[in-house]
Parts: sequence; C-alpha cells; structure tokens
Amino acid sequence: MAERTTGHRAAPSHRAAPEHTHPDAVPVQTALAALADPIRIQLVRELAGSADWSRSCGSFDVPVGKAALSHHFTVLRAVGLVEQRDEGPKRVNRLRREEFDARFPGLLALVLREEPQG
Repeated sequence: MAERTTGHRAAPSHRAAPEHTHPDAVPVQTALAALADPIRIQLVRELAGSADWSRSCGSFDVPVGKAALSHHFTVLRAVGLVEQRDEGPKRVNRLRREEFDARFPGLLALVLREEPQG
C-alpha cells in the first residue's frame, strides 16, 4: 500500500543566523529613519535597561504582532543598533551601544532620554 503524504514539510530544526550590519556602514539618515519609529524606540529603551543577551524577542511588551516585531528587529540590526543570537528556541538581543555611540556620538543618549510630560 502506498504511503500518503499530507503535503506539509517538517519545520527546519535550525534557522539561519541573523545578519548584522556594523554601524560604521550606516548613513546617518538611515539611522535616524530607524529611530523615528516609536516601537523601535521602545525596543531600544528596553534593551538599554537590560543586561546583554538577557531579552528574547518575545519578552518585549509592544502592541505589534510577531511578524511586525521581527521586522522592527531587522531594521534595528540593519543600522547596527542590535545584535541577535539564537539560544535554543529563543533569539536573544544585545544593544550595540559602544559601537553605535562611536559612529553616532550622542544620538543614542538622545533616544534614551525620557519623553517630556506635557
């Protein structure tokens, strides 16, 4: 008797490591555009208040779905602000503060300031 298949393929047991851009390769306009989004600012602020590699992508309380959150992290990696690595089933993050500050002195400090209460 022939074996029936359902057409579903098993999920791969590993995913490709994320690509990272060094801040030295990023134009200032690109960095500013990445930091113009309030969700990305929130992610950066939360990472700044956390130890390196202690926050998984799913640990952030942001009002977006999984796909949108993935996009926001991709943008932050592309400007050299975030580094990610896989630890088991989780992808953990680190803010690349030193590297970003060397390329854009003072910019991250401005982003990390609390917003004035009006």
